[in-house]
Amino acid sequence: MPEGDTVWQAARRLHDALAGKVLTRSDFRVPRYALVDLTGRAVLDVTPRGKHLLTHVEGGLTIHSHLRMDGAWKIFAPGQRWSGGPAHQIRVILGTSDRTAVGYRLPVLDILRTADDQRAVGHLGPDLLGPDWDPDQAMANLSADRGRPLGEALLDQRNLAGVGNVFKSEICFLLGVTPWLPVGDLPPDRAGYLPALAQKLLEANRDRPVRRTTGLRGHDLFVYGRASRPCLRCGTPVRVADQGDGSSERPTYWCPACQSGPAPRPLSRRGGRPSGRPPPAAPPPSPWS
Repeated sequence: MPEGDTVWQAARRLHDALAGKVLTRSDFRVPRYALVDLTGRAVLDVTPRGKHLLTHVEGGLTIHSHLRMDGAWKIFAPGQRWSGGPAHQIRVILGTSDRTAVGYRLPVLDILRTADDQRAVGHLGPDLLGPDWDPDQAMANLSADRGRPLGEALLDQRNLAGVGNVFKSEICFLLGVTPWLPVGDLPPDRAGYLPALAQKLLEANRDRPVRRTTGLRGHDLFVYGRASRPCLRCGTPVRVADQGDGSSERPTYWCPACQSGPAPRPLSRRGGRPSGRPPPAAPPPSPWS
């Protein structure tokens, strides 16, 4: 699941493969850009911004991409078999003399003027892994709607950029509160620690092939993906329920003993909502990307 750390790694791989080299192949397989040809232009850099990737190309152009849930950039050497998925899932190919970058299943792929980069990422809050990181501003953004559930506020990229569903659940566990706790009810000491905790988790994982939050051998995550399994701290079965506006599945994990605050009934074994439970009210519109 691509989150800020995963996107940072993807940007580094793309930068190492393409930056400072001239494109010898440019193949956009989306109707809007099917006739665009960037061959002969040098790639200047690849910059991550939250969950977005900005590939800057000579001539003042930017290739903007977003991985969402299933997208991926793969790098291949000459003669290497491509292995990112079937050919019909390829959205763009960028090649140099010694590397080929292939974008698979990219739900967002745009070409814009570099001067207009803000059109793509200007809505984002402080980037947890970026030079603009500002913990005070991030906390001020999170606190602007004191009644909003903490988990939803963390996912709103306008507040701080880079947290996804995994880190949301893990941050709330480490703070000892449920993701449904209103932001305004977060104890002051934990609110003060929240931005530093979020940044610490993403920074610790930006260079790791496997995401880890526990520091425990044999256990990578405290609660995410551990529904019905014993909590690593107290042994209580971890629970899971959806959180969000209902437009997409966002399973959220928590320990009912270690985390205080409101929580819905857990999802049924079949993965649906419990019988008789109405869907949660829709939160304010928020670009979770």
